[in-house]
Amino acid sequence: MRTHLSRIRTEEPPSPQPHNPVNILSCISTVAMKGPSSRWAFSLGFLIGVCSMYFFLHQVWFERSYPVLSEAQEKAKPVEERPLTWRKEGAALINLLHPHHADEDSRVADALYQRVRVLCWVMTGPHNLQSRARHVRDTWSRHCNIVLFMSSVEDPDFPTVGLETKEGRDKLYWKTIRAFHYVYEHHANEADWFLKADDDTFVVVDNLRWILSNHTPQEPIYFGKRFKPYTKQGYMSGGAGYVLSKEALKRFVEGFRTKACTHTTPVEDLAMGQCLEKMGVLAGDSRDTLHRETFHPFVPEHHLTTKFSKSFWYWSYCYYPIVEASPFIFLTYDTYGMYCRRTNCYEWHGPQCCSDLAVSFHYVEAELMYTLEYYTYHLRAFGYKPRYLPSAPHSATAPPPSQTAAKKGHKAAQEVAGGWNHTVSALPVSGNKTTHESYLKNSLDSNLTETGTAVSHHNHDAFTAGSP
Repeated sequence: MRTHLSRIRTEEPPSPQPHNPVNILSCISTVAMKGPSSRWAFSLGFLIGVCSMYFFLHQVWFERSYPVLSEAQEKAKPVEERPLTWRKEGAALINLLHPHHADEDSRVADALYQRVRVLCWVMTGPHNLQSRARHVRDTWSRHCNIVLFMSSVEDPDFPTVGLETKEGRDKLYWKTIRAFHYVYEHHANEADWFLKADDDTFVVVDNLRWILSNHTPQEPIYFGKRFKPYTKQGYMSGGAGYVLSKEALKRFVEGFRTKACTHTTPVEDLAMGQCLEKMGVLAGDSRDTLHRETFHPFVPEHHLTTKFSKSFWYWSYCYYPIVEASPFIFLTYDTYGMYCRRTNCYEWHGPQCCSDLAVSFHYVEAELMYTLEYYTYHLRAFGYKPRYLPSAPHSATAPPPSQTAAKKGHKAAQEVAGGWNHTVSALPVSGNKTTHESYLKNSLDSNLTETGTAVSHHNHDAFTAGSP
C-alpha cells in the first residue's frame, strides 16, 4: 500500500491534451446521461450563459448606438470640434446657448429662457456619474440656465459639488439640505427658480418654464407632483422633481437658520414639504389648463399603459383623484373640457393621464433619456398644428414685476388657491387658439423690439400657423 501511494505522489501529472470538440461533446453527453439532476444543472448553466451573453451584447449595442466620450476623450478632442455650449465656473455649468434646431423658429422659447431663469441641480453619487449623470448632462440639462451635480464627493472633472455626506437613501435629506444651502450661498442671484431632480429623472425644461412664467420668483411657492399624506397642503414627490421659487428657497434656508426646520426624517420629499409648509411656502398646482398632470413619478409607459392595482400606494398618495380610462379612447378637447367642467377634472390614465406639456418622468434609464430627448425635440407629425394651445404665459411679454407687485406675490398665490391653472382654466377651451396666437404675435413683436433682431416674415407666419 505504501509503495503504491509513494508511486502516485512521485509520478508527474499527465501533460494537458489539446481540447478536442469530439471529446467535449462526449463529456457533455456523459453528463447529460447521468441523471435528471445533472441534466438540470447543465440546463441551468446553459441558461445563465445565454443570459450573460445577452446582457453583454446589449451593453455593447448601447455603447455603440449612443457613444458618449470619456473625460479623457473629451480633453483629447480638437478645440474646433467642440462647440462651446457650457461655461464652467467652479462646479457649475453655465449654459451659454439655448439649444434648438438652427432652422426652427424658437423665439418664444428663447424669450422664456431669458426671462424665466432655471437652475437645475441633480442628485447623484460617485458610482452614478458614468452610468446615469453623464446622460443627464448630455440630454435635458442642456436646456437649464445653470446645472449643478450634487454628490457626496467633489469631482472637478465631471464636475460635481462635494456635499461631504455619506451615500444611501437614509442620507437623501441631508444631501438635499446641504445642496439647497450651497445653491443659495453661491447662485441665489443667478436664477429665479431652483429645480431639484434625481439622476434618473427626465425633465422637459421648456415646458417647466411655461408653468413658471405665470408666477414671479418673489412668490413663496413650489411645484411638482403633489402627494397628500402627512401634511395639510401636501408635498411634492422627490423622484418626479420639484422646483422652488427664489423666495421659497430663501425661506427654506431661513428655516434651518432659525431652527424652525430640522432633520426630522430621512424621507427627503416629505421632510421638504413639512419644512416648506412651516415656512409659509405654498404647494402649487402644476396641472395644465385641462387639469392633466405635468410631473410624473414613473416612466411614461407606466402612466400610459399600466392599470395600477387598487392596493398600490399611488392611489392613496395622489393629491388629485385618479380616474382610469381605456388607453385606446382618445377624447376630443371639447368633449374633455365639458367632462372637466361637470366632474371637477380628475386625473386620467391612458392618453389623458399626461399633459401635452409634460414636465418630468422618473425611473428613466440611460437609453430612455435619449429616446425622450428625440421624442421631445425632434419627432413631429407632418401637417398638424399643436393640439393643445393653452393660454399665454404673460411674463414672456410683460415687463419684470415691480416692487409693489413683488410684495403682493404671496397674496396672489393664495388667491389662485394653490395653482395658476384655476385662473386660466376659466377660459373656454375652444378659445385657446385665438388667445395663444395673439400671444405669439405680441411676444414675437416684443422680443424683436427688445433684441433688435431682424426676422423674416416667412418664419413669423410659419410659427403663428402652428407648426407642430
